[in-house]
Amino acid sequence: MDNYTPGNPNDDYYHRNYPRRSGAFKAFVFALIGAIVGSLLTAYYMPTIMEKNIIQVPSGDQRQIVIEPRGEDITVVSAVAQKATPTVVGVTTVTIQRDMFFGIPRRGEGVGSGFIVHPDGYILTNDHVVNSGQAEKITVLFNDGTEKDAKVLWNNSTLDMAVLKVDAKNLPVADLGDSDKLMVGELAIAIGNPLGLDFQRSVTSGIISGLHRSIQLSQSEVMEDLIQTDASINPGNSGGPLLNSKGEVIGMNTAKISSNVAEGLGFAIPINQAKPILEQIIEEGKFTMVYLGIRGIDVQAVRRQHGIELAVEDGVYVFEAGNNTPVGKAGLRAGDIITALNDKKIKGMSQLTRELYKYRPGDTIKVTYYRGKTQNTVDVKLEARPANY
Repeated sequence: MDNYTPGNPNDDYYHRNYPRRSGAFKAFVFALIGAIVGSLLTAYYMPTIMEKNIIQVPSGDQRQIVIEPRGEDITVVSAVAQKATPTVVGVTTVTIQRDMFFGIPRRGEGVGSGFIVHPDGYILTNDHVVNSGQAEKITVLFNDGTEKDAKVLWNNSTLDMAVLKVDAKNLPVADLGDSDKLMVGELAIAIGNPLGLDFQRSVTSGIISGLHRSIQLSQSEVMEDLIQTDASINPGNSGGPLLNSKGEVIGMNTAKISSNVAEGLGFAIPINQAKPILEQIIEEGKFTMVYLGIRGIDVQAVRRQHGIELAVEDGVYVFEAGNNTPVGKAGLRAGDIITALNDKKIKGMSQLTRELYKYRPGDTIKVTYYRGKTQNTVDVKLEARPANY
């Protein structure tokens, strides 16, 4: 046996059987220490690094709302927000309701959003934001902090739209885009007041998830041709703009239907539905609805309820056409089925009504209809809808 002194590091046996720690072990130790230090530095400095991606809530507390862009879209979202935010307004309402049993008046308050569509104080929002025009008081809060009283010039519950007017000049105006050119997968950015004025002008982003969506609100109420997005839209966002990557308004957000669908689905009314209404109100101070002069029912409802075989699967079945009405003068009668207006296919009565908002009294449109199994077309000159119709 070799002679050695136990534990003597100068002895040959010690070096043969207790070698010094290798360089790999030292590297592991240094890497572990570096990882710990790096984590601590990241935790300390990350809030500062992320600061440019945060919108401060305009209130006295320290809450923050983080913009939710997707990767490379961060600069686009920030640019759109800076461009559009001055045109977005808060809309607050006061409604007086009476107790149904005792008649005691109760004060109710609501908060929504809107956006400026004309420098002279015209603002677009949702009908349900202003309680279908029944609000006792409507106040608009602008980006610079000023407030003005507003009045309802026009509203419609079927379209869930309302046009407000405030006494103002030279206001910043939102750029209106073309919702007919939208494609699924495009960037979508929403601005509004999701949970009240404490979170006013919050920005969320996502994509256009779907087009031409229909949501059944009740047995008799359907919202059609909606834009679906995964950008977060909550109560209070109602009436705010949905924007594209150019900062153009492509839709008006509505949370009216949020309780009827799954979480994570947001919807907006295409801006092209509002354009002809806005143009007429701004030019003439009012909107005049046209009419065809029929009473009709969806073809699908006729087939389902009465089991009647008809020539088409979709359209409006006319069960009454007045003689002295636009369609009556053009020769349509009960039993005809309207399938298109100006070559735009019509699936049912709700869509037909929405399509008529595009036109003014005196306009002539081409109506496609079936009489029996024969398809026909006829020109119909539209008239203003009578007050009692």
